[in-house]
Amino acid sequence: MGRLGQDQATRPGADERGGRCGRGADPDDAAAATAAARDLLARAGGVLFDFDGPICRLFPGDSSLPVADELRELVTRCGCANLLTGRLRTDKDPHLVLRAVRRAAGPRPTADPHLRGLLGKLEERVAAGEVAAARVAWPTPDADALIRSLAGRRLRLAVVTNNSPRAADAYLREHGLRGHFHTVHGRTPDPDLMKPHPDVVHRALTSLRLRPQDAVMIGDTSADVEAAGRAGVPFIGYGRNELKRARLREAGATVVLGAYASLLDVAGERGAHDAAVHFAGEAARR
Repeated sequence: MGRLGQDQATRPGADERGGRCGRGADPDDAAAATAAARDLLARAGGVLFDFDGPICRLFPGDSSLPVADELRELVTRCGCANLLTGRLRTDKDPHLVLRAVRRAAGPRPTADPHLRGLLGKLEERVAAGEVAAARVAWPTPDADALIRSLAGRRLRLAVVTNNSPRAADAYLREHGLRGHFHTVHGRTPDPDLMKPHPDVVHRALTSLRLRPQDAVMIGDTSADVEAAGRAGVPFIGYGRNELKRARLREAGATVVLGAYASLLDVAGERGAHDAAVHFAGEAARR
């Protein structure tokens, strides 16, 4: 599989990549969203990050199309081309093909060895494509700074993604961020447990030993909104352009940001507050 991402799409401009202010954004709405997000983070014990979008752009443009095409070719070679109906024949999202084969397997996918084997092969191909894409993924502006700031506050961080956990792990290691995350949770062999199912959120909460109300999830899709809601986790939406922000609001997200820059000092303020409290306590004991 060739290099994905950089070789398959033209790098976007600052506005498309989630620049510091979106064109047409209402400053009052942006200020209110920033204040709400800062309040959620100030009270949180941990943050759950979706991967593709909030941390990086794994498949910018149509760069996931070669992976989806590989899956369609494999499905066809296995004699299951009839499963590829409608948009499944052309869509760039390989996860749609995974879900279609899983649905065809019925409630007990292990009962059909042919489909079970096909699902395993598809998962291998998708994971390989995602790991390759992670090597050239575009960092989300200010995501690395936000991650380091939150980790500096000693918040427990986790990744909750529909992508392969190997891809997320590879990206975080490449960018020197893996040490800030307590755990990385991603897609399991059962595509039915992908978001909007809350399974990955529940797994992260268990790993971090957090109650839902003590965490915050940052995501960029309606599936993220639903998964967080079903798990009872407060949610911050990140949309790099107005269309994505509108879709998040339509899905029910009430706190939606177009950039992380306005959040970068929230960790410093909390850290300074904690240090002041610690100093006052030490002085009182003297």
